[in-house]
Amino acid sequence: MRRPKLRFHLIGIAVAAVVFAAVTPAASAQLTGANKSPTGSEAPTIVGTGARLVVETVVVKDKKGNPITGLTEKDFTITEDGVPQKISFCTYQSLTEAAEAPLPEAQPKQEDIKIYNRLAREQISSETPGQVKYKDKRLLALYFDMSSMPEPDQLRALTAAEKFVRTQMTPADLVAVLRYAGSSVDVLQDFTDDRNRLLSILETMVVGEGQGDTDTSSDDASSDTGAAFGQDDSEFNIFTTDRQLAALQTAAESMEHLNEKKEMIYFASGMTLSGMDNQAQLHATEQAALKAGVAIWAADARGLVANNFDASRGSAGGSSMYTGGMGRSMGSRMEQSQDTLYALAGDTGGKALLDNNDLTQAIVNAQKSVTNYYIVGYTSTDLALNGKFRKIKVTVNPPVTEASLDYRQGYFAGKQWGQFTGADKDRQLEDALMLGDPVTELTIAMEINYFQLNKAEYQVPVMIKIPGRELALAKKRGAEHTLIDFIGEIKDDYGGTTETNIRDHVDIKLSDATAAELAKRPIEYSTFYTLLPGKHTIKVLARDDETGRIGTFQTSFVVPNLNKETKRVPISSVVLSSERQSYQQAIYNVAKEKEQNKEAAVDPLVQNGLKIIPSVTRVFSKGKNLFVFLQAYEADAAPAPAAPAAGPTTTATVVGSAAPAVPSVRPLVAFVSFYQGQTKVLETKPEEVMPNMNTRLQIAPMSFNVDLSPLAPGKYDCQVTVLDPAGQKGAFWQSEIMVVP
Repeated sequence: MRRPKLRFHLIGIAVAAVVFAAVTPAASAQLTGANKSPTGSEAPTIVGTGARLVVETVVVKDKKGNPITGLTEKDFTITEDGVPQKISFCTYQSLTEAAEAPLPEAQPKQEDIKIYNRLAREQISSETPGQVKYKDKRLLALYFDMSSMPEPDQLRALTAAEKFVRTQMTPADLVAVLRYAGSSVDVLQDFTDDRNRLLSILETMVVGEGQGDTDTSSDDASSDTGAAFGQDDSEFNIFTTDRQLAALQTAAESMEHLNEKKEMIYFASGMTLSGMDNQAQLHATEQAALKAGVAIWAADARGLVANNFDASRGSAGGSSMYTGGMGRSMGSRMEQSQDTLYALAGDTGGKALLDNNDLTQAIVNAQKSVTNYYIVGYTSTDLALNGKFRKIKVTVNPPVTEASLDYRQGYFAGKQWGQFTGADKDRQLEDALMLGDPVTELTIAMEINYFQLNKAEYQVPVMIKIPGRELALAKKRGAEHTLIDFIGEIKDDYGGTTETNIRDHVDIKLSDATAAELAKRPIEYSTFYTLLPGKHTIKVLARDDETGRIGTFQTSFVVPNLNKETKRVPISSVVLSSERQSYQQAIYNVAKEKEQNKEAAVDPLVQNGLKIIPSVTRVFSKGKNLFVFLQAYEADAAPAPAAPAAGPTTTATVVGSAAPAVPSVRPLVAFVSFYQGQTKVLETKPEEVMPNMNTRLQIAPMSFNVDLSPLAPGKYDCQVTVLDPAGQKGAFWQSEIMVVP
């Protein structure tokens, strides 16, 4: 994951209780907003006892293999780590045998199959603890890992799923469809028996939505994809595999609140672990599946593969193709990728389908594995959240004898924040990043701006502010510090492709003076990215590493294409600030001095060696001046010609030719106005700004230092006006601000 250049600044103003947003279309990419944790009367009342309801699904058969029916909670005995537990409820699930033929009237009609323009996203619905929502139903979840499957394997997996829904789905079956395409787990359909709906979703996936392509092998036996000058896949393999496993874990956890047996059919083109680097996440995924009562049935979507020497990919590189190493490497890589699928299935109670072209068999195997069973629940007497494995033993009381029982043998207890390992903390952030709902335990305010870098790209500064009063301080070797974890990503809002990301763990040391003031002064995280014009979505999480409290901010924003602006003067977003600091002065600084100087040269918010600190909350004190900064562009103008060298010159005139035209420099006029309603209460003097002819975009930087003392406390509309008198064009930007004493 890319490590962004960042700065932390301690801002000399308090966080305001009210957040204002830009209201003009001209600054559509600029966003000011905050998530707020509930306070005061809005805070929910939470009553916790620490007790946990544990649900076991128990298959009870006699010595002939026939189900034993009619048992109640009095007929079972359950112990956890040898301690008897009181059974809260017991329910019997009677399922239709998978061998029965589907009902003829349930066969979907071809005319009822639809192709959707865009698939909807849902959530796996939960049920009340102790109750059974899907009585006498078999739950089958089809999970498609699009990030690991090339298009032929995707088509093979989707075709197999369609075949099952059309011909082998029984009245007792409920099917859910989940997809992972490299960024998040999408629930495309909750558990349903609507075959037409299921087939419509599968057909929509076939025609192209959410497909991915990968070829992530990184040894010398991998094919030549033509990316000789790109980054090596091995740099991303560890993280990519962790994300695949983490996504699978998220899918399993989404079904934890369903008491019934759940079978997840996992379609993937193998999964290769990087030595011991992915073992922690593999174990976490298996533990989550066991805890949620989900059995994983892995299906290798590649089917039966004779060899990897085919004409669909380029030749391998290196000398291995002459020594036999290429064949051994390919075979070894194939076995390693299948070993992971085998382990996932075997450790969670399922089975792996390998080297088989009939992928429908994987779904049928999962279907046949679920027969009549009991759902037995109890409230654990062990309240310790230590993360340890708890062994469960279930027995049937007399007079039932010679009964064969099949059930989960135990589970891992939850953990308190103080007992989290590094892997647990990383996993918590990744889980929160993939959640559909925001986490608001920590307040985050954010502002996004844009500045044109060239005709194609834009610099997008991102400013995140966290109230210091919500951060916990800890003593570490005698010095006070605060720990903050950041994770986030920016996606293309149209296709959902991740364009760039954030991942940082920072330890900010504070002096005694600044630590004492932290309760009333916020900390701001700043970084910037290079993006193309278009609509984007950003999601950022911040976590106080001392307490584990998390805050999430997510929104969509637009970077406009200023090259298409013909009727108005193209301008950047407008930054409002009340403080500028030296670029070298930062509480936390990840870059070295040489890197700082290089970064400052491209950071649009660094002017004359001073870093502009955006207000974000748009609240300003009368005792401080308001600093306004923006840029205007004349992208159609050509750079000025180079000045002639000093000394004797000679000229030659060609008859009939004209001297090259020298572009005229058109000055711009700009000023700032403040309104209350329709009344203008303050306006700065118009300033003439000359574009910089040495830049390709003819950038005209504009800055204003406004004295706010004449304004009475209250709300105002701040308007920035930029005029091009010669071109008879203008641009207007407006935002609501608050002036406080």
